Amino acid sequence: MTPYSSLPGVKTRTEVLNAFMRGVYGWMSAGLALTAAVAMFAASSPTVLGALFSFDPAGRVVGLSGLTWFLLIAELGLVFFLSARIRSLSGTTATSLFLAYSALNGVTLSMIFLAYTSASIFQTFIVCAGMFGAMSLYGMVTKRDLTGLGSLLFMGLIGLLIAMVVNIFLKSAAMEFVISGIGVLIFTGLTAYDTQKLKTMGEMVPADDSTAVRRGTILGALTLYLDFINLFLMLLRFMGQTRE
Repeated sequence: MTPYSSLPGVKTRTEVLNAFMRGVYGWMSAGLALTAAVAMFAASSPTVLGALFSFDPAGRVVGLSGLTWFLLIAELGLVFFLSARIRSLSGTTATSLFLAYSALNGVTLSMIFLAYTSASIFQTFIVCAGMFGAMSLYGMVTKRDLTGLGSLLFMGLIGLLIAMVVNIFLKSAAMEFVISGIGVLIFTGLTAYDTQKLKTMGEMVPADDSTAVRRGTILGALTLYLDFINLFLMLLRFMGQTRE
């Protein structure tokens, strides 16, 4: 293995870790920016909206089209495929799949612009960014091992998903409120846990293997991207001002 001191711009393990985490945050930010751009474009296009959603005479969304369901399934497929096959993909392929997922997610998330005002979406994004940044920083600097917390949060996430499915049929506003509150706590905690896990990954990544570094940064970017998006959506249920 090439010693770090011989790598251009990299002299110490700390610099390797910092470079790795910059890559993770950089690609995560690129994915979020792409999602936002696609969502705003789709929300401003009557043609796209007509292909994605069904509307009542008052212009309110009453259902999802077959295309939207296909895109949702495609998103899940991309996440599972990228997570499972990341070690066998080239850096370019992994990056392309991550950006494709980010774009698809932007299409399906365009509905939030129909449900909530743009001002409340922006305000929620700022709050989410602050919470995410604080917890990610905590995950980077804390000396506490968060592995046990991660296991607990994962079990909580499974319970949250089950509750969300049940509430599709119950349509309980009180249950939705509780689900949103628990969801905020879970994804806030997962942000810290996942950041610490990525820090450990960055400390072990072989700096002389550019493909492995790219794979690691893309997997890390996808992980934190999902934490951010889900935290944002949970917060939006509390802070979002619905359109009349």
